[in-house]
Amino acid sequence: MNRKRIVLLGVGHTNAHVVKQWADDPIPDCDLVCISNFGSATYSGMLPGTLGWQFSDDEMRIDLASLCARSHAELVIADTCGIDLDAGQLLVRNGSPISFDALSIGVGSIPAGANQYSGVESFVPIKPMQTFLERLEKRLQSLDRTSNSNVRITIVGGGVASVEIAFCLQEQIRKRAMQRNVEIAIFTSDDSLAGGMTRRSVRRIEKLLNIRGIKVHYGHRVIEVDHQSIVTDDGVSHETECVIWATGAAAPPVLKRLGLTLDDRGFIATSETLQSLSDPRIFAVGDSGTILKSPSPKAGVYAVRQCPILEHNLRAYLQGSPLHSFEPQSNFLKILNTGDGRALLEYKWFTAHARWCWKLKMWIDQKFVESFR
Repeated sequence: MNRKRIVLLGVGHTNAHVVKQWADDPIPDCDLVCISNFGSATYSGMLPGTLGWQFSDDEMRIDLASLCARSHAELVIADTCGIDLDAGQLLVRNGSPISFDALSIGVGSIPAGANQYSGVESFVPIKPMQTFLERLEKRLQSLDRTSNSNVRITIVGGGVASVEIAFCLQEQIRKRAMQRNVEIAIFTSDDSLAGGMTRRSVRRIEKLLNIRGIKVHYGHRVIEVDHQSIVTDDGVSHETECVIWATGAAAPPVLKRLGLTLDDRGFIATSETLQSLSDPRIFAVGDSGTILKSPSPKAGVYAVRQCPILEHNLRAYLQGSPLHSFEPQSNFLKILNTGDGRALLEYKWFTAHARWCWKLKMWIDQKFVESFR
């Protein structure tokens, strides 16, 4: 009997769960191969807290070599350049094609517009997350040495991630006692912040930002970034020394190179079983895929909820068993880190901002990461 092979392209929340479970329950006569651009995976839920010096950098990272070694999976650090569907092979740069019987794609997303300003010194996109803190630290150190006036930091994007970054970055700056006065501002093209949260929660967030002196500019898109300023779509120029780009999710360029059916935003179009509409051997999870019949926001919570569905469906597909459908939930716990040892918690109609909310978030996040160690 020929051995089969599952290939995981990207080792984010959902694919990492498959690797973890493989250690205890591998599929007989089947190999597991993981393809990643980096040697570690970053848990996005802990990134703001790490930015605010609440966690060490290592605490939010999952070491892929260790994870794969425990599961007897092969780890390949490589860039992907395409898929040969006829041959059932994943194509990688500077390497031999990798054959698969089933392929799960979980390469995440990038901030919309992030590729436009890569040559601008002040520009710091939040992806890839594996290098975000290092790139931001380099920029802050440079400004602390060379700036002769106030340092203005601009966060572009009005989602929950942008708000958490603003709160936690301000706390880091307070702790590090920079030589310059630092001003933080959020720019969003929307008329409100933290989309997906209730109006009551948003009002609490806006009040906290105002108390902390973090200014929010609503209703104008940033259309230009240079070394010393940004320009919004009303033609106004705003001086800034550092631009953190945390806009909404866009499809990473690699998805276009795979030759699969995409949705209108460039993400892989899938059925409810997370299978590509182009080929049943191929699954797309987390931000990488869109279930056309029930699309959901690009958020980490959905990637985590897909974990047991993907694990079952990969196994079921290879063994010829029925597959399960993923049904996105609209109500789930949301906890936003405010950087000061507290967090804002929202569940359905209930909202609270307290230290116990932050402790609950810490417990959830640390438990999740520890499960991969």
